[in-house]
Amino acid sequence: MASETTAPPPPASLKRIVAASLIGTTIEWYDFFLYGSAAALVFNKLFFPDSDPLVGTLLSFLTYAVGFAARPIGALVFGHYGDRLGRKKLLVLSLMLMGGATFAIGLLPTHATVGSAAPVLLTVLRLVQGFALGGEWGGAVLLVSEHGDARRRGFWASWPQTGAPAGQLLATGVLSFLTAVLSDAAFGNWGWRIPFLLSGLLVIVGLWIRLSVDESPVFKEALAQAEARKTTEAATAEKLPLVAVLRHHWRDVLVAMGARMAENISYYVITAFILVYATTSAGVSRQTALNAVLIASAVHFAVIPAWGALSDRIGRRPVYLLGAVGIGLWMFPFFSLIDTGGFRNLILAVTVGLVLHGAMYAPQAAFFSEMFATRMRYSGASIGAQFASVAAGAPAPLIATALLADYDSSTPIALYVIAASLLTVLAVGLAKETRHRDLADIDNSAPEARDAPAPPADARVL
Repeated sequence: MASETTAPPPPASLKRIVAASLIGTTIEWYDFFLYGSAAALVFNKLFFPDSDPLVGTLLSFLTYAVGFAARPIGALVFGHYGDRLGRKKLLVLSLMLMGGATFAIGLLPTHATVGSAAPVLLTVLRLVQGFALGGEWGGAVLLVSEHGDARRRGFWASWPQTGAPAGQLLATGVLSFLTAVLSDAAFGNWGWRIPFLLSGLLVIVGLWIRLSVDESPVFKEALAQAEARKTTEAATAEKLPLVAVLRHHWRDVLVAMGARMAENISYYVITAFILVYATTSAGVSRQTALNAVLIASAVHFAVIPAWGALSDRIGRRPVYLLGAVGIGLWMFPFFSLIDTGGFRNLILAVTVGLVLHGAMYAPQAAFFSEMFATRMRYSGASIGAQFASVAAGAPAPLIATALLADYDSSTPIALYVIAASLLTVLAVGLAKETRHRDLADIDNSAPEARDAPAPPADARVL
């Protein structure tokens, strides 16, 4: 049983914590997705003007993928210090790094001004974005998961997950508005900078809200008990979080990585690559494609908490498997609907895809949090999630664009997503159900707790 210090906070306090995590993740994802949309729409012309249009898009998506390469590094660094110092401090730092890099992109000179230095500077700032996001996700979902109780953890922890569609909604909405009111020349010359510069204002709001919440009570208790053990004669040096994760939770890390494959790949095919496919192969205008993603993202935002609540009732695994199987089955109808060129069919294709994606994404926060002990939870959840993104989300638009260029068909792209779905079904099928686990009880049963020297009678082992 959890001790009194791990009791869930009052509803008002929990809602404030959820709001702080949601707003922070929304801003972070706005910054990250904004780059992806700009990469599909204008970066090929601004930073790679000497290339063939489709090749320029490939190069643009390559800088987009670089951000994913930095995410595992961010997961390692933020996970280590988040498990040592706390979730809140690292979340504040990640928001500042992400917002600063995004604002700086809005000030960047283009290839026409500084030549090859422009894509180099763009790549460096994208690396900073990826590093920050690598540490953001784990801290945001843990702050909520560790404040709540097991009975409704899936629902409450799914709210930070809505930061992804909310950020997508905000980024796509701003771009859609600007492309509607500005000419193509004006948008290409200066209009594209506005959404990036807007990030500076959003970060100020996010920091003000994040600084107002308290550290996780589960983490406070775990830290206090770790400090108490250091004072006993039999105490041994506490292992680094990364070492402890790889020793005691390596299977959980592999499960998390496999679970992310279909979720991550399908999302970036549906929301980023779609801007390329719809405009080049289906003859849809840029504005129409953006509007379809905008509408679908609003539905995505609404269904994620519902999927999270369902995972509290029937389990994380059944909901996750439903999404993984569903997204694989939807890929061929998805592209067939887009090929018609009709706006309603485009909306239907993207919306159904994102609803099925939500079935994977919603329970993911609670599912991954419940796999790891407190003093290695930030590291474990972040490593599992972000290392998978290098193989999944990072190359997804790049691979999809290359397949389109080579085969001039959507069939290989659909098969690519289906293969990812099969891998996710295998990983989640082999996982244990985690619903109703007490996060403090995970500490009591963790292998490192059993191997540790006996603590004083009044201290519970982590």
